[in-house]
Amino acid sequence: MAIQACALGLGSGFYDWRWGRIAVCLQPVSAGRMLRVCCKMRNRNTGSSLHKRHQNKKASERLTLNTNLQSQSAESKEVNSTSSEDLMSPFQDKLSDADSIKDLPTMADDIRSSTGEQSIFIENADGVQRLPTDQLEDLTGMIKHAEKNVLLLNQARIGALKDLDRILSEKEALQAEINVLELKLAEADARLKVTTQEKIRVEFLEKELERLKNEINSKDKFDGKVLTSDSISQDSIDIAFVEELNALRVENALLKDDIKALNEKLIDVSGKEECISMLEKERSLLETSVRELKSELQASRIDISALSSFKSECKALWDKVGNLQALLDATAERAKQAATLFEQNLELQAKVDKLEASLKEFNANKLPDKSQKYDELLLQKIEMLEERLQAADQEIHSHTILYQKSLEEFQNSIEKLNECNQKELGEHVDDMPWEFWSRLLLMVDGWLIEKKISSSDGKLLREMVWKKDRQICEAYMACNGKHEHEAIVTFLKLTQPQTSQGLHIVHIAAEIAPVAKVGGLGDVVLGLSKALQRKGHLVEIVLPKYDCLQEDQIIELKALDVAVESFFDGQLFKNKIWVGIVEGLPVYFIEPHHPSKFFWRGEFYGEHDDFKRFSFFSRAALELLYQAGKKPDIIHCHDWQTAFVAPLYWDIYAAKGFNSARICFTCHNFEYQGTAHFSELSSCGLDIQRLNRPDRMQDNSVPDRINPLKGAIVFSNIVTTVSPTYAQEVCTPEGGRGLHGTLRLHSKKFVGVLNGIDTDSWNPSTDIILPVQYSADELQGKAENKRALRTQLELSSADAFQPLVCCITRLVPQKGVHLIRHAIYQTVELGGQFVLLGSSPVAHIQRDFEGIASHFKNHPHVRLLLKYDDALSHMIYAASDMFIIPSLFEPCGLTQMIAMRYGSVPIVRRTGGLNDSVFDVDDDSIPVQYRNGFTFLTPNEQELNNAMERAFKYYKKSPENWQKLVQKIMRLDFSWESSAQQYEELYEKTVTRARAAANV
Repeated sequence: MAIQACALGLGSGFYDWRWGRIAVCLQPVSAGRMLRVCCKMRNRNTGSSLHKRHQNKKASERLTLNTNLQSQSAESKEVNSTSSEDLMSPFQDKLSDADSIKDLPTMADDIRSSTGEQSIFIENADGVQRLPTDQLEDLTGMIKHAEKNVLLLNQARIGALKDLDRILSEKEALQAEINVLELKLAEADARLKVTTQEKIRVEFLEKELERLKNEINSKDKFDGKVLTSDSISQDSIDIAFVEELNALRVENALLKDDIKALNEKLIDVSGKEECISMLEKERSLLETSVRELKSELQASRIDISALSSFKSECKALWDKVGNLQALLDATAERAKQAATLFEQNLELQAKVDKLEASLKEFNANKLPDKSQKYDELLLQKIEMLEERLQAADQEIHSHTILYQKSLEEFQNSIEKLNECNQKELGEHVDDMPWEFWSRLLLMVDGWLIEKKISSSDGKLLREMVWKKDRQICEAYMACNGKHEHEAIVTFLKLTQPQTSQGLHIVHIAAEIAPVAKVGGLGDVVLGLSKALQRKGHLVEIVLPKYDCLQEDQIIELKALDVAVESFFDGQLFKNKIWVGIVEGLPVYFIEPHHPSKFFWRGEFYGEHDDFKRFSFFSRAALELLYQAGKKPDIIHCHDWQTAFVAPLYWDIYAAKGFNSARICFTCHNFEYQGTAHFSELSSCGLDIQRLNRPDRMQDNSVPDRINPLKGAIVFSNIVTTVSPTYAQEVCTPEGGRGLHGTLRLHSKKFVGVLNGIDTDSWNPSTDIILPVQYSADELQGKAENKRALRTQLELSSADAFQPLVCCITRLVPQKGVHLIRHAIYQTVELGGQFVLLGSSPVAHIQRDFEGIASHFKNHPHVRLLLKYDDALSHMIYAASDMFIIPSLFEPCGLTQMIAMRYGSVPIVRRTGGLNDSVFDVDDDSIPVQYRNGFTFLTPNEQELNNAMERAFKYYKKSPENWQKLVQKIMRLDFSWESSAQQYEELYEKTVTRARAAANV
């Protein structure tokens, strides 16, 4: 529709709703004629009128509509001795440029104010005709009238846009609900991929079945993803607003009918609940049958050698049990999803009704809306939803039939298995899981600590467990179901002494993953212990019994019926001892009965009395080993929290005859030293006068303070840190934090050993958290994970090849937070996307990054997630193309190793363990096979920019070489095997020297 902008033939104009602009066309009065407006002033000093022909510019220039449209004040022009040509020039410019509609009233005012008494002349091919003054006034009035019409039109449009925004927001919410339903169904399909593979032995039938059920219930739980449609800008509105609004009403009426039909179909879902209840009853019957089977198996005494032929049958049977349980859980989950779907559709119908009411409200104004295509999209998604619901119903029915068939097969297998007794163990003892041997070891130690067996018998039995002796395994099986007294008698019949080829190693630490983890220390204790255990060594761990332990990660956690007393503050305090198995490792937990409740604070560290808490624990841990009669070869303590072990061992317990072990101490970060006033040291029983000396535990910087880290360096037989480069850095004044002199003095026993990672937990080919698993040979899954993360975080997916830079870290000064902040903006400038996962214990740093997160809240290429989320970290590692670690100092660092394991190329500063594990692809001094990332040395923005620019250039210009680089870093070995071998050599050298000295 067109609006006449100039009524006197000066031109025509129209408002374009699609572009939100006014278009003005200056056209000739008639064909072949040019319009020229001139002013003639009656001035006695002027001659004939000067007429300057104005050449019209091409029309149809679109002008942006200004919502604050106001007429400008006319500028006064002096008329003293001014020629008509000088007066005409500003008006000619305005007419020719046509910069804005608001110039129209200004021009009219300018004509009046500048010419005074004058006439308007129109020059054409026939000559000059005079325009009277009254027509000039009519011209001015019509221009003002046109201005008012434009203002009214603008106000009406603004009101329409506001109403449209409200309608669009409700429309987006409606589409989001449809997306939720679709993704819920996709999630239900994904959960059908559950697999359970555990080697289960018949002797552990009931316990292993319960554990299998727990594992199945904990697998494949993914967060729902809500997709939101892109917001519709105001520029998407066109001239057909009224007709399309009416069409929207019709389409939404159809949508309401479809949803009503969908709700009728969903009523049938309630019938599925009865099927689920029947399946639950059948499962309970199945569990009852299993328990009966166990009792029958325990009562039988058939020769175990006759059961060797049934090994494969039993394994297949338990695979079927796992599959049946997975099927039952998946079916139940589908029923829950269907019920949720029904509720969400009710909410959806309510929103549709609300939307229709809103549409009726605006019908009277006949406002247009370009949203028909989105309604069509909604209808298509609803149709897809109906098809998926039908497919889900069919799949549930098929799984129910499959479950019944499997149940029949399982019952048949049980009938066959009832003819059997126990599996043959003789030839398969080595296949028994580590949990079995740890359970057996804890049982023997419990008898020993509770004084039910002698120390010599306990030593003998521990060695047999250590060697995985076949006899003790058979004795355990023979005692299954017997009273404890009968079991002890059976075990004591094993009188043949055994010798061991490995070492007995005890780790005393404040953390172990996953039950008590704050940082990398927990990962190191777990990874190193498992690697040493695989090498044939007996490994045990002693830990505080925190009230915030992840007890669901501990197998068979129980308290021993004994209280170990330890000295503190001049008296004896009792300690309750707990035992459990963590990922196949035997762990002892010490719970002090102290009025201060040292480890019942809800936190691991950060308490005002940490010095007392951990000095108490160190003394109690040694007391436990001493009273249990253990004779370890190595006691390995970690960080300042257990640094007290070294002086306590040599000053107190060695004098009691507990002197078989050698002490290894590992400092994971020399920034934390745990110093306190020297008077605090006496609480755990150490002699202040003897130890508060410069050559022992006195702090090098503050003489009246005790430094437990220094004491461990002085009193330990082996001192290590977590990378070779960091070992060199801490021997300098800049890196040693005051202990560089002490480290140099004891340099012969000080060495850096690079940490490893748990390659079982961090494995993209088996990681169940990832939507798609992948490997170095099949990288397609990495692109799928990248797409999934972008969808989950609502990042732009327009360019699949756009590089994704990620960072997972604690936001503390050590990690180079100013460089991380700079990397966010630099990534956007280079055309990439950035994701940060992590939080800060420092308040001002947390606030700073919260501000950055708020700034980028709706940005299509940046997300800051200021929290800790283990599952999300797996997704980020798998999705990222580059991983940035700009640490000011980094003792070892595990993130760069994990990132490379998942095919993310690291960008790091050359310091500490980063320098030992990442080598620049452009460094010709490094062999090609070791180049695996991008590095920089100086911790400033310019150096970081250079490294990032090189990485982006390599990524964009050499896609094939980049893929080869990704495959190479994924094949690098960062497991604990190499690190464990170095520790093994250090242990054996120290133990060999100690034994040689003892024999002299």
